[in-house]
Amino acid sequence: MTIDGSLLIAGAQKRGTRGEFHGVEAISGKSLPISFGGASAEDVEAATAQAWEAFASYRETDLETRARFLETIAEEIEAIGDELVVRAMAETGLARGRLEGERARTTGQLRLFAKEVRAGRFQELRFDAGDPSRKPVPKPDLRLRNIPVGPVAVFGASNFPLAFSAAGGDTASALAAGCPVVVKAHSAHPGTSELVGRAVQRAVASAGLHPGTFSLLFDTGFEVGQSLVADPRIRAVGFTGSRRGGTALMDIASRRKQPIPVYAEMSSINPVILFPGALKSRAADIAASFVSSLVLGAGQFCTNPGLILAVGNEDLDAFIARAAELLPDVGPQAMLTPSIAKAYSEGVARLQRHPEVRAVAAGKSGTEFEGTAALFETSADAFLAHHELQDEVFGAAGLVVRCSDLAQLEQVLDSLEGQLTIALHIADEDEPEARRLVPKLEMLAGRLLVNGFGTGVEVSPAMVHGGPYPATADGRSTSVGTLAIYRFLRPVSYQDFTSTLLPDALR
Repeated sequence: MTIDGSLLIAGAQKRGTRGEFHGVEAISGKSLPISFGGASAEDVEAATAQAWEAFASYRETDLETRARFLETIAEEIEAIGDELVVRAMAETGLARGRLEGERARTTGQLRLFAKEVRAGRFQELRFDAGDPSRKPVPKPDLRLRNIPVGPVAVFGASNFPLAFSAAGGDTASALAAGCPVVVKAHSAHPGTSELVGRAVQRAVASAGLHPGTFSLLFDTGFEVGQSLVADPRIRAVGFTGSRRGGTALMDIASRRKQPIPVYAEMSSINPVILFPGALKSRAADIAASFVSSLVLGAGQFCTNPGLILAVGNEDLDAFIARAAELLPDVGPQAMLTPSIAKAYSEGVARLQRHPEVRAVAAGKSGTEFEGTAALFETSADAFLAHHELQDEVFGAAGLVVRCSDLAQLEQVLDSLEGQLTIALHIADEDEPEARRLVPKLEMLAGRLLVNGFGTGVEVSPAMVHGGPYPATADGRSTSVGTLAIYRFLRPVSYQDFTSTLLPDALR
């Protein structure tokens, strides 16, 4: 396959003329071969115009054609072979096994959406027959279906170069819904994005679809992303990244003449509640599992367990002691980009300097491009008094909050912002208290799990990867699983239509 730094616009390739940048080797900070040209305003205009033109035909593709198209994307990604994994390893510092698994997840979710398209459930077809004889007024004939909203702008994520990027979950669900996609590739893995983007382009051509069904753009700043969200032909946005970035896009979308939804996944510290019975019976085992989850992928998961809540007693002491034994043996890990490594280091330093925080343990230190795992402890009183302790530190850093009793633990829960996940570690005797808290936890997070950790998100029809703000911009949605397709659909009702006027699916 070829990486040449091209923009991919509606079946064509061209060199971007608005500046240039290189991919960066995550482990060393050195520039990788081949530069990438940033898209101009004219390139954005061309991509969105072509997407809008493609929408007229792509929205009405028959379900089998659309499903087969998604499967072809998966096949084309697999056909790239090892080159894709090798490039992604260089650009992200992620291990081969992690990226091979992520590639399988990416192709798996494309095939999952193909099955969902074939089933046709997402259309939500409804038929309510009319009754002309009804008194005092006749009853109209009503039929309903979901239609695609229009072209979608997708922002690649730094931490998932495959599963949340050019052909990741947002792209797959938007294409499944019948929406053309314009991807703004993430600068952290441009070569990986181009390889995948070319695979999607080949699938578009193979399926005989309008070439504007897919485009991929690079940006040397923020202008391309901002222009995409502001463009009147873009009708929804999928974003995974920082709260600052997500809220900036939400602001642009809200100020449009026709505001549009921004489905932004932004910030979560994913509380883990250690109930007394669970701590008493297996504190050491929970600590070992926690450390494994904390340091997975250098902690660069949006579901990383960053906050531990428990009643402070000798059982919590045992948990902390075991975690403190294990962390020093954890080696440093390359972080996704030099800027992410720098931000993580600064976040850890802020916790180290905080007068109400105690450093518990740390992993082995490494280079400036690597992250060192760290665990801290504070009191519930301090956590409640210092809102900055809720700030996400993106990486393998965790904070234990020592509560005086379960009532204070509940106070801490009440102080939290929206989350993606909350994990409950319980024993049999903890179930009554856990059951009492579940309604409160439902209001706080999109996924609740028992005796586990949130890292590892199953791509499933029953999965919710979302939650109240600021975990996501819209807590009613998910970016993982088949329910994600509904973000890019809207209902239309057809009243007293003749058969010839009705869409085929409603006849």
